[in-house]
Amino acid sequence: MIPKPPFASDLTLEQERAVFESLKPRLLDVWANINGLEDSHCTAVVVPSLTLDQDELRKLEGVSFYEERLLFLLIRLRNPRAHVVYVTSQPLHPVVLEYYLHLLAGVPASHARARLTMLCAFDASPRPLTQKILERPRLIQRIRNAMPDPSRAFLTVFNSTPLERKLAVLLGIPLNGLDPEQAYFGTKSGSRRVFREAGVPLPEGFEDLRDERDVEYALAELRHRRPGVRRAVVKLNDSFSGEGNAVFTYPPGGEHAEIGPALSGIETAVPTETADHYFEKFRRMGGIVEEFIEAPEKTSPSAQYRTSPRGEVVAISTHDQILGGRSGQIYLGCSFPARDEYRMAITEMGRRVGHVLASKGVVSRYGVDFLAFRPHHDGPWDLVALEINLRV
Repeated sequence: MIPKPPFASDLTLEQERAVFESLKPRLLDVWANINGLEDSHCTAVVVPSLTLDQDELRKLEGVSFYEERLLFLLIRLRNPRAHVVYVTSQPLHPVVLEYYLHLLAGVPASHARARLTMLCAFDASPRPLTQKILERPRLIQRIRNAMPDPSRAFLTVFNSTPLERKLAVLLGIPLNGLDPEQAYFGTKSGSRRVFREAGVPLPEGFEDLRDERDVEYALAELRHRRPGVRRAVVKLNDSFSGEGNAVFTYPPGGEHAEIGPALSGIETAVPTETADHYFEKFRRMGGIVEEFIEAPEKTSPSAQYRTSPRGEVVAISTHDQILGGRSGQIYLGCSFPARDEYRMAITEMGRRVGHVLASKGVVSRYGVDFLAFRPHHDGPWDLVALEINLRV
């Protein structure tokens, strides 16, 4: 197979951005298909690339199997005229694929399989899948050839970065996800700014911090604003699953001069990580400091949504996160739906967040994680928003 242009090396950044913008209006044409409102032809190109910090990815057990998480998108094959192109780093085991296809109630697995194209890069290296695809013009051409009608196709990814933008441009299809230029709104710092604009309560804290010195001054100011605070949470801007969170315990003296030396004893979420390595990443990513809310009973619910190209905010689900690890902040799983006592409240707060995001032109799946806590066992639940996840 001889690959056809365009090639990644042919595009300047300005050209790439211009073409990416020109593809965006096409999402309006395929949105009804994305939502399954019409039994008309469409093609979803699924690239489950974890284009995230490689240090963070290495901490995750079974990270090589994370590409299977987006197999739930095979549900699009319920539409008898829909096609799915699913790309992976390595071939999927046939048993895994058949399991998902047999979940399509009312659709014969053989019929769904005929409308599914599985492609892979045959590359197990610990790099983003999108990067592997961009290095393989023939694989890009195979993806192009697998789309019956590119004008009715879209790209869907785990998270959006400039790599995914370039891939959308090379395929000539719109990205059904966040414009990488808007990625700040999904960072810990950007989340806090959106929460304030949406009028959603959030923990006392500080964002857009750059290094240990900023963290030290933020911790000192936090204690000034919250005299009784015993602990604080330091978070990397671009971490996920709680892996970038670290807990700081205030020294008993309460003096500013004691905070800097105490940073060396910060408790990271990963037992093998040192304070020096953590703050090296902090200097690279930036991050925030927030109060650690102490309560006899607390949990972390989450609400999920989509913002459409027309600025609509569509509620999807709620759940209660199951957290663990030595700091109690590592994501282990979840239970659906969130508890009755606060489910409607987090749904409404998450919707307000979505309207702010939509006003900024964000088109993406998103989730908002909250902390629900009760100062007294028999009292009402209080809620604060913790972060926005602008990814699947």
